[in-house]
Amino acid sequence: MTAKELDRGSALPLYHQVKQILLAQVRAEDLAPGARVPGDNELCRALGVSRSVVRQALAELETEGVVVRVKGRGTYVARPRTTEHLVARLTGLHEEMSARGVGVSSTVRRQEVVPADDVVAAALELEVGAPVLVLERLRHVGGEPWVLTTTHLPTDVAPELEHEDFTEQSLYGVLESRYGVRLTHGRRSVEAVPASEETARLLALRPGDPLLRLRSTTWAGERPVESFVALHRGDRTRFEVDLERAVSLHHDKPQDPAPAVVVTLEEVGS
Repeated sequence: MTAKELDRGSALPLYHQVKQILLAQVRAEDLAPGARVPGDNELCRALGVSRSVVRQALAELETEGVVVRVKGRGTYVARPRTTEHLVARLTGLHEEMSARGVGVSSTVRRQEVVPADDVVAAALELEVGAPVLVLERLRHVGGEPWVLTTTHLPTDVAPELEHEDFTEQSLYGVLESRYGVRLTHGRRSVEAVPASEETARLLALRPGDPLLRLRSTTWAGERPVESFVALHRGDRTRFEVDLERAVSLHHDKPQDPAPAVVVTLEEVGS
C-alpha cells in the first residue's frame, strides 16, 4: 500500500480512492476477516494523505459493515455473519410512523451526486463510477434522534431529486408521486452493531451502545432503484417478525417456502 496507488489528478476524491484500496485488500484477503487494519497514522504515512481523508474512508467502510472500529484497540475487518432472510412491508420510516400519528423530521447532512463505489454499484447494478445521488439524513421521531440513514439512488431514476427538500418529506412518497417511480419489492437485513463515536454523538448515545443496522435494496419492477444503510438506536427500535413454518406437518416433503415475515418499527421505552 503506497502513495503510488492514488491518482491525485482523478476527479474521484482521495477518501474514495483510499476506501477502494482497502476494499481491494479485503476482497483479495490480504486483510482477512478479523485482521487488524493499519492504523490512521500508518495509512497517512503510507499513502501520503491527511488524517481526515483516512477517517472518512474508514467511516464509510464501517457504515457499510466492511470494518469494525473498537475504541482503544483499532479497526478490524468485519467477520462474516450468518444470513437470515426477512420479508418486510415496503414502507419507509416516514410512512410507518406517520400512519401512527407520530411526527418524523430529518436533518439532511448530505445530498449530492457522487460516483458509485463498487458496493453501491453492485447493489444498484451499475458500473463503478456511475453517478448516484447520496442522501444522508439524521431522522427524528417525535423530536428525538432515532436513526441515521445513508441512501443511494441512480441519478436517472429521478433527475432533480438532489434539489428536493427532505426535511419533512417521505423519499418514497416523492419518488412515487412526483417521478412516477412505482416501488414494487425490496430485500432487507438486520444486524446488531456498536455505535461509533460519531454515530453515538448524532443519536445521543454513548460510544459502544447497541444499534440495529438495517440494509435494504428496493426495486421498481426488475430494476434496483434504491440502496440504503440505516443505523437505528437499539434502545428505541424493535423489529417484530411474524413467522410461519415452510414444512407441512402432514406431508413428508417440504412445501415451497412462502415469505411470511412482517417487519415493523416499535418504540421501546420512553
